This record gives sequence, structure tokens and C-alpha cells, in this order.
Amino acid sequence: MPMQTREKNQLMTYEEIERTLQRLAHEIVEKTNGAGKVALIGIRRRGVPLARRIARMIEASSGVKLPIGILDITLYRDDLSLVADHPIVQSTDINFPVDDKILILVDDVLYTGRTVRAALNGLFDHGRPRAIQLCVLIDRGHRELPIEATYAGRKVQTTDLEIIEVRLSEIDHEERVMLIERVP
Repeated sequence: MPMQTREKNQLMTYEEIERTLQRLAHEIVEKTNGAGKVALIGIRRRGVPLARRIARMIEASSGVKLPIGILDITLYRDDLSLVADHPIVQSTDINFPVDDKILILVDDVLYTGRTVRAALNGLFDHGRPRAIQLCVLIDRGHRELPIEATYAGRKVQTTDLEIIEVRLSEIDHEERVMLIERVP
């Protein structure tokens, strides 16, 4: 039987998401001294459109066109056997050398840190970057691994019964961040 949930409240509107991504884009340029050696890696699913938006914003404000990669972490998950009997693996598309680059992993929500750990394993299969940083729209706490975001749009304290859903127009045909509550 599927878990019952209900929307508790809206955390971000379209305008707030865009404003937050703009701030994150500026922080990336500032902290990486102009973003010249930076590449963005979007973690499938919602990290990909977020990475693309941030790259467009950086190009618009500083003129630097960043390479964008797409990383599917399915085969690197530590809970793969719990997810599905036959997991659906989508393509990873990193068509540039990662050696000596500052790679910024982009994802929608940072929770336990396990997705990021899987992404790190996947990235090292592609080479040896100078550094790897993490950019997330929402950091909701509850870490199980010692992983911290370099760039976080918003920190939201949640309980174990709450879920944060980022809905993006590119995937969900709507644009907002919702706090969802599991109903027992």
C-alpha cells in the first residue's frame, strides 16, 4: 500500500526559486574566482534542470559558458537492492575532461548525504577533478554521512515524517517547493 501524504505548506514559489538560483550563481562565480575552471554536474533528475539554469545565469552575468554534465547515480547507490529488482539506469553524459576542473554537483535536496556519496563515486570514474563542491536548492538536515553543501539555497529543518518536494517546470510542469507530511 502506498504511503499517504498531504501537502503541509509551500516553501518556495517560482520567483523565490529563481531569486535563490541567481544568488547561488553569483556565489559560485565569487567563490571560484570567476568560474573559469568550473563545470556543473546535474544529478538526475532535478539536479539537471537546476544545473542548466545556474549555467545560463552565470553566462548572462559574467560571460563564462560552463560545461554541463549529467550524472545518473543509480548503479552507485548503496541501497540499490532495496530500490527495485530491475532499476532503470539512465544515461550519464559528461562529455568533457574532468581532470583539474572544479566540479560542482547540483541537486535539488540534500538529505542524508547518500545521493552525494554515490555521485562522488560516479564522478571519480570519469577522472580526477581539482575539487568537487556541492550546490543544492534545499538543505533539509538529517545527515547520515559527513557531507555538507558548499552552496545551499535554503536550509529547512524537517522531521522524519516530512518530505521536501521540489517541482520544476522542466519535469513536473509546475514550479514550487513543497513541504509534504507523511500521514500515518
